[in-house]
Amino acid sequence: MDDPGRFRTDFVRFATEQGVLRFGAFTTKAGRLSPYFFNAGLFNKGAAVGQLAEFYAQALLASGVEFDMLYGPAYKGIPLVTATAIALAARGRDVPFAFNRKEAKDHGEGGSLVGAPLTGRVVIIDDVISAGTSVRESVKLIQASKATPAAVLIALDRMERVGADDELSKHSAVQDVEHTHGCPVVSIASLDDILDVIQNTHDGEFEQHREAVLSYRAKYGVL
Repeated sequence: MDDPGRFRTDFVRFATEQGVLRFGAFTTKAGRLSPYFFNAGLFNKGAAVGQLAEFYAQALLASGVEFDMLYGPAYKGIPLVTATAIALAARGRDVPFAFNRKEAKDHGEGGSLVGAPLTGRVVIIDDVISAGTSVRESVKLIQASKATPAAVLIALDRMERVGADDELSKHSAVQDVEHTHGCPVVSIASLDDILDVIQNTHDGEFEQHREAVLSYRAKYGVL
């Protein structure tokens, strides 16, 4: 029987092959020393972005979230929402999409929104959630249009508690977004999926980082 969740570990391997997910020693934006680093901006070729969009489409459809359209916050969300809309159309779900400008246009059609009008149940598409700023701005824009944020769709959930080491919150940035805005966060993969690949792939490239990732998970991770 096919594993319906296999796309998660397939995505981890794909991201590693593309150099988007790397292992080693990296300082995060929060100042932590992390044993892995994920940079979705390195999906920067047509074939890679096309495959990434397939993963987004798979994750969204597998989640069971009901939605009417997609929205991508500038800047990273713009190519992501466009490519995902194409991937969904290829699967028989031809839905409208929109994205915003960082600065409102004062000529032509004006405004800060590009694409379809925001209506119905809207899925916000981004790469990751760190501080949740992008999500807050997106939710505000969607609600101002009398539409409903249906979910946030991201590539990777790091499953990390936020805050300084001596003041770690009980929740991750993703959990905070779900609690604050009352909509689910759907991810293609998570730290658990990274660990699954590390622990079940007999490959020195993965195995050598196992203890470091487990230690990081024990210190900063959420259940």
